[in-house]
Amino acid sequence: MPGTPPADLASLTRRYLAPATPECSTFVEDTEWEPIVDGVDYFARLRELFDRAGPGDTVLVTGLNLEPDMDLHGLAPDEDGHEALADRFARLVDAGVDVRVLLTAALFSGSVPGVAIGPFRANAFAALELRRRPQLAGRVLLDWSGSGIGCHHQKVVLTHVEGELTAFVGGLDLSANRFDAEPHDRLSIGEERWGWHDGAAALRGPGAARVWEVYRGRWTEAATLPPRRFMVGPADWEPMNPGPFAADLPVSPPAPPRSAPGTAVQVLRSLRPWKIDHFGMLYRRHWTVLPRHGVQEVFHTLSAAIRGARRYVYLEDQYFFEVPGGRRAFRLNGLLRDAAARGVKVVLVCSGRKDPVDAGVNKFRRRVTGDVQRGVIDQLDPGDRGNVIMHRIEDLTVHTKLALVDDVFAAIGSANFFSRSMRGTDTELSTAFVTTGDQVRDLRVRLWAEHLRTELTDELAPRLADLDLALGMWRPEWLPPDAPAGTWRVPGYPAGFAPAERVLVPVGPWPEPSPRPLRRAAHGARRGAAKVAESGRRRLSS
Repeated sequence: MPGTPPADLASLTRRYLAPATPECSTFVEDTEWEPIVDGVDYFARLRELFDRAGPGDTVLVTGLNLEPDMDLHGLAPDEDGHEALADRFARLVDAGVDVRVLLTAALFSGSVPGVAIGPFRANAFAALELRRRPQLAGRVLLDWSGSGIGCHHQKVVLTHVEGELTAFVGGLDLSANRFDAEPHDRLSIGEERWGWHDGAAALRGPGAARVWEVYRGRWTEAATLPPRRFMVGPADWEPMNPGPFAADLPVSPPAPPRSAPGTAVQVLRSLRPWKIDHFGMLYRRHWTVLPRHGVQEVFHTLSAAIRGARRYVYLEDQYFFEVPGGRRAFRLNGLLRDAAARGVKVVLVCSGRKDPVDAGVNKFRRRVTGDVQRGVIDQLDPGDRGNVIMHRIEDLTVHTKLALVDDVFAAIGSANFFSRSMRGTDTELSTAFVTTGDQVRDLRVRLWAEHLRTELTDELAPRLADLDLALGMWRPEWLPPDAPAGTWRVPGYPAGFAPAERVLVPVGPWPEPSPRPLRRAAHGARRGAAKVAESGRRRLSS
């Protein structure tokens, strides 16, 4: 049976974090790490800091996409009190705040009309809209650097307000449909219900200064890209980054240590080599200030945490399947398989609905993804396959990129759990956190109560905090022997459990290896037999 993790911080750091390097420090007991769940809370935090910002302060933003007309209160453009994000940024500059925005771009798909690959072309027009405010001229850059098949996927907001530096690192973009919270019934797709579940981590202290330096490197790289234009209309081309730009971003302001006893934090990057890598060797340029060899810090720390797992690994992600741009060496499926073979409970939670910008049918089928089935389940002994379970959440896009391990490790950021992000084809930024305290356990309790759609009362909280009992919500076989039948399935079992609705749908795994390869083999055999029979008929007729 899995043992109990060691209680001292040094042992936890060695077990669950990758070793620190000169480029990737471990911040021990000097950086506050606070998880934020869902967009309503996240945007409220940003709004409060923006409202306080004044002369000499700084606001830095980067993301996969940004909507200039978004309101941080969640108001629609026709509602009283609505303030477009572009106008808010312009007002901040008028107040003496240094505001800068980096938007993900792509050299080809961001330039050509009718090419709807990702948000790149929409970002080009968002940059135009922001720049219509004279205050934001030179403060908005389209960053088309990096791998030709990838993009900049980091989602960061940095504020230096009243002398305090705060870094928000997570999966949330500044878009109106991210403004959501439990019970996720604010949004809709047509006439059907839809919700958006997401998260971020707020850092204060030296770890926040590390995020600032990551952003400073991105800004320098984008500001030194060669001039390029994108097509607005058949005879209308606009420069992607018209100068002059705002002054070079200075080094991080002071970020004094914060009291964070019993904790350690890492700020983790994923980054491929080459600043420009289009059309293979025909068009390559080295990074100006970023590491020329690339980095895979997210992969190494997540690998360490999964290898170190003793009780459970819990992952929330949008995909759990591979997409082009990855590499087998950076896949996590083998580590999850090995953890399950050790008796670790592996819980995967993903979307019931796609992000509407993704192509195809919006509602996912109720089945485990093929990559998890083949890469994890099929390679386990039959007796160990019951240690893995995947759930989808009905009518919800699960956009969090979150990992919890053994109630002592947590990771939140922009990196999805496929090898494309782990390798750095999409540049990513995530945070990892270990603690001897209760912060990770409390985050788990809050998340699992949300997914159960039950109020987290004083009566229920200790039941969810009991890991042996709480794991049984994912599979009845994982309940303790003395748990009553129906626990987590019937209201009142355990005491305080009162779900308003049921949205968790178990979708696998298959109890035996996937039948798909067997079906393919049988289909091939039938085709072969049909060909032999047809050949025989031809010989007889001749």
